[in-house]
Amino acid sequence: MNNLQFVPTKDNSLTIFNPELNETYHSIHGAITESKHVFIKNGLQYFFENNNSSSIRVLEIGFGTGLNALLSYLFCIDQQKSLHYISYEPFPLSSEIVKQINYPQQLNGSIDDENFFLKLHSEKNNSYTSSNFLIDIKVVESHYQQSSISGKSDIIFFDAFAPNKQPEMWLPEVFSKCYNELNNSGILVTYCAKGEVKRTLKSVGFKVETLPGPPGKREMIRAIKP
Repeated sequence: MNNLQFVPTKDNSLTIFNPELNETYHSIHGAITESKHVFIKNGLQYFFENNNSSSIRVLEIGFGTGLNALLSYLFCIDQQKSLHYISYEPFPLSSEIVKQINYPQQLNGSIDDENFFLKLHSEKNNSYTSSNFLIDIKVVESHYQQSSISGKSDIIFFDAFAPNKQPEMWLPEVFSKCYNELNNSGILVTYCAKGEVKRTLKSVGFKVETLPGPPGKREMIRAIKP
């Protein structure tokens, strides 16, 4: 995790370039734009529009910069929904890197939102409570494959690096584990829409939907557990 570099994206939010993988954490066409489209619009928002529920359980594979967690936190505050969120990240970013990420400011977040974002990276277990809903976000410094999760999830945010950069994350056994950890009618969303990924998801039991992708990508995947 040495020599990480900040890269501005087209919506003025930053992403991080990892020279060891020759890969960025988010799309250069817009880090915030991509995460909102893939994980919020086609994940959280889709779930609440199709389920009469006041709460949601999210499992994230690849915490990375924490952008998806921050957007989920802000979305659920706005919608007054309870959020139970667990994310796996074996290679957390340093506090020096995190302090330079501009997501809370780009999202016009408050000082409290910015502090919550910073705490996600440092304390790993944080909650926000109001009179009628709870937001609980936990970050686990571990590989997802080695995890043992209690409790089913409604949505999986699959945000590992691309298959050609991190092939061990896109194997049938990983997606089978995801399938087993979802509630019935649960969904998995990912930015990747490669044919091999669709075939693997189908092989473990998912119904695969190909959706329009964010700027710079033609397609994305939403996979549903029947």
